[in-house]
Amino acid sequence: MTNNDILRRLRYAFNYNDTQMMELFLLGGIEVNRERLSNWLKKDDDPEFSSLHDEFLAHYLNGLIISKRGKKDDQVPIAEKKLNNNIILRKLKIALNLKDEDILELLDLADFKFSKHELSALFRRPEQEQYRVCKDQVLRNFLQGLQLKNRPTL
Repeated sequence: MTNNDILRRLRYAFNYNDTQMMELFLLGGIEVNRERLSNWLKKDDDPEFSSLHDEFLAHYLNGLIISKRGKKDDQVPIAEKKLNNNIILRKLKIALNLKDEDILELLDLADFKFSKHELSALFRRPEQEQYRVCKDQVLRNFLQGLQLKNRPTL
């Protein structure tokens, strides 16, 4: 999954407009204009398409955390320069105040079976023996479940 896919899916799942998206980036510590945001949200084959770098997605996710949970110590968190699916999933878990059972429920909504033990391995430190890399399939199904929960079809 690309960062652009994640941004598009989150925008759709929460039904955010451009202004709300730009506010989340601003809360995360970076100002983004409408044109730049629009280019990140375009389809990959569009000539105006622009790739979203990890650091910008980190700013967005930090803004989402601040928007949903409030600032911690009145400081904007430092955005990571490099992201992976484990970090993205952890940031979404924090932003949405999800427990393991909530995440498993979202995965179940997307018809994706995952155990509590597998899930806990995704949130361990990379140097721990039980640590597992979060594959695109897990993140994609989590985002699908989030969309189904927040925007159920008729």
